[in-house]
Amino acid sequence: MAQDKTIALFPPHLRAIAEALSAIFQDGFYADKVIERTLKADPRRGAGDRAFIAQNIYEIVRWYRLLYTIRGSEPRTENDWWEIIGIRYIIDGHKLPDWKEFKNLRPELIQENYRKAKEQRAVIESIPDWLDELGQKELKDQWAPTLHALNRPAEVVLRVNTLKGDAKGLIASLEKEDILCKMIDDTAVLVTKRKSLFKSAAFRAGLFEVQDYSSQQVAPFLDLAPGMRVIDACAGGGGKTLHVANLLENKGQIIALDSESWKLDELRKRARRNGVHIVDTRPITSSKVIKRLSESADRLLLDVPCSGLGVLRRNPDAKWKISTDFIERIKTVQQDILQSYSRMVKKEGKLVYATCSILPSENQEQVQTFLASEQGQSFQLEEQRIILPQNEGYDGFFMARLSKK
Repeated sequence: MAQDKTIALFPPHLRAIAEALSAIFQDGFYADKVIERTLKADPRRGAGDRAFIAQNIYEIVRWYRLLYTIRGSEPRTENDWWEIIGIRYIIDGHKLPDWKEFKNLRPELIQENYRKAKEQRAVIESIPDWLDELGQKELKDQWAPTLHALNRPAEVVLRVNTLKGDAKGLIASLEKEDILCKMIDDTAVLVTKRKSLFKSAAFRAGLFEVQDYSSQQVAPFLDLAPGMRVIDACAGGGGKTLHVANLLENKGQIIALDSESWKLDELRKRARRNGVHIVDTRPITSSKVIKRLSESADRLLLDVPCSGLGVLRRNPDAKWKISTDFIERIKTVQQDILQSYSRMVKKEGKLVYATCSILPSENQEQVQTFLASEQGQSFQLEEQRIILPQNEGYDGFFMARLSKK
């Protein structure tokens, strides 16, 4: 388990953590939204306090099954959540303060239960049994190292906005605000010491976007050239859309589609900050939107909805919220998107199918199903890439590039 750099426990902070965990597990709210709300609740908290609260919430969400197994039952009350917090610190080797909230915890018993938990992979890696079984079935020998890598806290990676600068300039700009980075490559930097990235002058100037290094591989995989017409059919908030604009050198046209209009609103704001002016946002309100764009795209990006199992490091609550039924439903959605949206590719154009999943059933198998279908007969597979977190060190991702005959 990840250890905090400090064991400075403050009752108000722990109370906020306990309340947040209850909202996530008992009320069903998403962790990122709960953390955002929690951090805004008390403006007196400094940056260190906010980081302490956010880190502890995420780490307990990540190790939830292990912690409640050691305790002997799932938490239900605020006092139960305090015990879960205490158990995490005990197994990390820390001594707890003599507070009433921790009076029922017995460190020797907790350490003994921890040793027993190591005998069961699903418990020590803290995932549901169904997910362990599914991962083993689909990934076989790769599952154990993949699972272990997915439990490491995610690093923060920035993508340089090449329309406004380069990696060296970005690093120098952030260093002035005591945010330290190192280059991964010419357009990606790893944050090694961070403060409020989104309050930095570099962010306000549109010099970077936060984007995992694996996600940054998708736009170049489209095989782009300036002047092309590119359709990003599942654009969301537009991280990959903006990367495409960089690679097009702001020349050509990008049509960003999504069924959620509010996400396209966010994309327009980000595009203005980035100095991108070739993006046309269009909400998908009916099938007519797709039909009007038939055979018009030089490149089509299908970054489809998926299980998100490749990004559990940054969204650990997903493993407690999704199910096998959800995965089966999302696979139907993925194939439907491939079948209907692929009609937007012009002859000799190309499409990229991408997910942030590690499951072959969402990735390679979906591509093969499409190619074997009537609609897929006019396409051929050029290349596919599988990114597993233990091999690359970043998120799990999949991408396949298909060309239209």
